[in-house]
Amino acid sequence: MARTWLSIRVELVSGRGIDLWPRPGRVFAASRSHTFAQLADAIDLAFARWDLAHMHMFTLADQTPVTPLELWDGEAPEGSTDSGRTKLSRLGGGDQFAYLFDFGDDWAHLCTVAESRIDPLEALGGMPAEPMPYFGWGDLPDQYGRRWDGDDGESQPPKPPRRPLADLPPLLPWWGPRQRGQ
Repeated sequence: MARTWLSIRVELVSGRGIDLWPRPGRVFAASRSHTFAQLADAIDLAFARWDLAHMHMFTLADQTPVTPLELWDGEAPEGSTDSGRTKLSRLGGGDQFAYLFDFGDDWAHLCTVAESRIDPLEALGGMPAEPMPYFGWGDLPDQYGRRWDGDDGESQPPKPPRRPLADLPPLLPWWGPRQRGQ
């Protein structure tokens, strides 16, 4: 198969008022026929977002906003195009653009299209219906900054068990309470 798909590097630059360094990132394989909305969904999942009820917007190098127009109730930024209809074929090798998720916490990403296209069969082993990450790095912050279940942003984290893993059921040999002599 010809090298027809885009390889798009996405780095998480900032969010919740924090600039991230080193920047966690993912590299996506995407068909030129995929939409920006499909890329947004893939980015959100690959960056461990679980509350997906937030707006998104891409800003292209020429400052064109690409966003889901139906969610703006007629108040979309001037010159916006619909992310559900706008294809990634607008992008070329070396192009850079921004992706913003959640207009309150402002999870901002730098997206860079690789100079050369890729073969999805080689990179992914198949032809996925949606854009798909195929490489990544870095620690991903929780969408709301939570560090444990029940984190209210003010409490101290729970103390770990005296013996690591002793609180787990013995489903794996190294989990759970140990027998004497082990």
